[in-house]
Amino acid sequence: MHNAVILVVDDNPENINLLSAVLRHDYKVKAATSGARALEIAARHPRPDMILLDVMMPEMDGYEVCERLKGEPTTAYIPVIFVTAKIAVEDETRGLELGAVDYITKPINPSLVKARVRTHLALSDQNRELARQVAQKTEELTLTRLKVIQTLGRAAEYKDNETGMHVIRMSHYSRLIAQQLDVSEEWIELLFNASPMHDIGKIGIVDAILKKPGRLEGEEWLEMKRHSEYGADILSGHDSELLNMAREIALAHHEKWDGTGYPKGLKGQQIPLSARIVAIADVFDALTSERPYKPAWSVEESVAFIDSHSGVHFDPELVEIFHQCLPKMLEIRAQFSG
Repeated sequence: MHNAVILVVDDNPENINLLSAVLRHDYKVKAATSGARALEIAARHPRPDMILLDVMMPEMDGYEVCERLKGEPTTAYIPVIFVTAKIAVEDETRGLELGAVDYITKPINPSLVKARVRTHLALSDQNRELARQVAQKTEELTLTRLKVIQTLGRAAEYKDNETGMHVIRMSHYSRLIAQQLDVSEEWIELLFNASPMHDIGKIGIVDAILKKPGRLEGEEWLEMKRHSEYGADILSGHDSELLNMAREIALAHHEKWDGTGYPKGLKGQQIPLSARIVAIADVFDALTSERPYKPAWSVEESVAFIDSHSGVHFDPELVEIFHQCLPKMLEIRAQFSG
């Protein structure tokens, strides 16, 4: 805390000198004689660790300065203490409602100023550390959730794709495509986390069908197609945005743009956007990967297939975006080639 920077804001230089004399032995003190100048200093690096702010200043009073500081994410965390001769209860209440942490009245008591500054710097440091720990724990929980989701997806893929890397590649492909659309970051991350569960219904398909080295016939194909509904059943019954999107994808990612897909024969934009994106990502990775029933296709052959099925199997607008994303998709394919 002895390296802390305190910004003193007052239109009266004598008041600045007085506060500086009280604090300069323990802290680095900066000064501003107007609200506008205070905002400029607060916006620059390194930002002050605390602001002692006069209320009654010309042009921009302390209340407006505090409000503007708290309205900017880059300065909202800086603790503000009002130092003022306005001692009415309503004045103090207004300052605290605007986000100030304390209120010191003039004429100042040097010991009180030191004590209040020391206390609120310590609280600010503690709050920042708690925020850091919360952010770290949240990141750990998010990563753990993703690993669990990917593991579930890989478990479903394991029977016909021994490396299980398909779900990782196609989830990255899906996110790349979604990032080119006018959707929120939250939706993109939901898609990234939900897409690995697209084929979780394969858990319900017997090995004789799933691992058959040749073409599926009759009842075999009908049973294989039921994995979409099996997956939707597995993922249903939960009040969760993530699992609701995963269910949506599991059920609809084999629908086709022209209405000839399954299980419901949805057509065009009746198919959820999430499923239309996953359809391209899933097929591209499946085509370029070896499976029990086929060798891996080349990238050129796979792209040609997707192009030839634009407007038939795939959303044509998403096919155009797929081409834009292809270089980065190939980087991901190389990274997760195991």
